[in-house]
Amino acid sequence: MTTEESLANTQHSFSEASVTRHNRLLQRLAIGGAVVLACGVAISAERVWSNLLVATFYLLTIALGGALFMALTYVSGGGWHVAFRRIPEAMAKVLPVAGAAILVVLGVRMSHYGWQHDWHGDAGTFWFKELWLTPSFWAVRAVIYVLLWSLLASWLVARSRRQDRTGDAAITGGSVRISALFLAVYAVTFSLASADWIMALDPMWFSTMWGVYNFAGMIQAALAVVIILGLVLRSHDGPLHGVFNDEHLHDLGKLLLGFSCFWVYIWFSQYMLIWYSNIPEETSYFITRTHGPWGPIVVGSIMLNWVVPFFVLLPKPAKRNAGVMMKVAVVVLIGRWVDLYVMVFPSTLGETPVFGIWEVASISCLLGVAGLLLFRSFANASPVPRHDPFLPESVHYHAG
Repeated sequence: MTTEESLANTQHSFSEASVTRHNRLLQRLAIGGAVVLACGVAISAERVWSNLLVATFYLLTIALGGALFMALTYVSGGGWHVAFRRIPEAMAKVLPVAGAAILVVLGVRMSHYGWQHDWHGDAGTFWFKELWLTPSFWAVRAVIYVLLWSLLASWLVARSRRQDRTGDAAITGGSVRISALFLAVYAVTFSLASADWIMALDPMWFSTMWGVYNFAGMIQAALAVVIILGLVLRSHDGPLHGVFNDEHLHDLGKLLLGFSCFWVYIWFSQYMLIWYSNIPEETSYFITRTHGPWGPIVVGSIMLNWVVPFFVLLPKPAKRNAGVMMKVAVVVLIGRWVDLYVMVFPSTLGETPVFGIWEVASISCLLGVAGLLLFRSFANASPVPRHDPFLPESVHYHAG
């Protein structure tokens, strides 16, 4: 049996072994979390909204991270990832749903994002910030961001599916050009979106490193999702069994290690420059988050996002061990939630951390919805890009 014939026979095993097995659990997580959050609106609407903002932004960045992974690998000319490219493609296909969800959440609080200086007289240098945070202008930008990301990501995925049907190797070259366009659009719009939706919760605070910091967290979490799904889908008789190998896992581990270092580098750079300059408008953000009860949570975020992946993944054998990589990826995803929690909750709920049924419900809903969308997106296509010219290289990939 040829490699292509072997890969063709994996579609059935995926439907039987993965979707059916996980579907009920994921549905229960999603529905249970949604019901609890709906009940919580009458009790603590602001807290429920904060949880929904964290959850929808988390889901959006996972989906956007999948599209970014695709675009970066296309532009760089890499072929090692092609065997498991359906995973980031499935993540990218979640973008329209995730984008619609965050637009609804943002729309509920749209008027609260508007801001004017709170003293009499001329606005001075704040006139641009007042204009930028005009609710209608802010909302139009949000819709534009989501539409651009969704259209470009869907275009890339559709071309990959078309290559499956036609076998046209030239489609890969066109996808490289679309990926370059996506990266140019992403670089500007994601930085603005992270400032509009998260940093604007503290309108008097600002950081020119905010977009890069959110990019670091996004790509780190996206890599963790690729690792987890790759390991799940290659287990037993899964569709990527014999396709997603230890060489792929090793390279993903190196990327995860590298981006965990990049995340902590940006975190420290932002903190150190603000601490050193000691300007009241800048220090307000970190004073709340590094003093009092929020301090240990910030330390925990650094432990989860950098300390654990850095020291665990330094040895080469760890990056080739499925059990170790699965655990580290889960730790990174927990760290990503904690990082977003620290960004949002002090701004919306004050100086005292809270964690209870509403937070558990939002995490449950996030896991259920993300799992359902990702597995169904993967199941609706061939497990591998059959006619991609780099597929043989990727299936038999050896990192040396």
